[in-house]
Amino acid sequence: MDTSEKTEVVLLACGSFNPITNMHLRLFELAKDHMNATGKYRVIKGIISPVGDAYKKKGLIPAYHRIIMAELATKNSHWVEVDTWESLQKEWVETVKVLSLAVQQDSGHEGPTVESGDLLESFSVPNLWKIEDITQIVANYGLICITRTGSDAQKFIYESDVLWRHQSNIHLVDEWITNDISSTKIRRALRRGQSIRYLVPDLVQEYIENHNLYSSESEDRNDGVILAPLQRNIAEAKHNSTA
Repeated sequence: MDTSEKTEVVLLACGSFNPITNMHLRLFELAKDHMNATGKYRVIKGIISPVGDAYKKKGLIPAYHRIIMAELATKNSHWVEVDTWESLQKEWVETVKVLSLAVQQDSGHEGPTVESGDLLESFSVPNLWKIEDITQIVANYGLICITRTGSDAQKFIYESDVLWRHQSNIHLVDEWITNDISSTKIRRALRRGQSIRYLVPDLVQEYIENHNLYSSESEDRNDGVILAPLQRNIAEAKHNSTA
């Protein structure tokens, strides 16, 4: 297919990036390779959108630092960039709203397609997502899922009527060069004084060390606090049931 006939696609990854790792960056490359290999699409941009502080996840350090680390990680990338809008909002913002804004900013291009290794599995967590938001994401934007070791993405699709109905918009990508790096493991290594070199970009490692970002104290941040989406969705469900 001629390049001019291919649909231009923007890839968007939302998440904590606490901290950003080499695996996060690898996900973009895998997603890009997969979409381009279909012969139907041409990936023109990748966007990293760190979640804001109001998400209230345990151990989540201030967005200010997470933004800087993401920018350092993508400093030498010619196609992946950081969008700070979500990070700077005072209240937690639903992923579907971030997607909608990204579409407005990149008008004329399809997507963006969400690419994630664990987003699909998170859809099954009670009250974490609204069913209408899940439907809108997979129906209107699409999803690229990079399969992780031990995960069964196909099973999650089979067990969900919504995902099954829109499975043509869900791209499952196998990572044959397995990589089990995670932000959680990076933080654990740092708390124990272990090296994280070659697990995160060098500039990110340097920034973490210079600012002493991750410790036992930082891991207790938001301890006992309910995640913002759970708080909001449970409250709305109670309101609707009594209305």
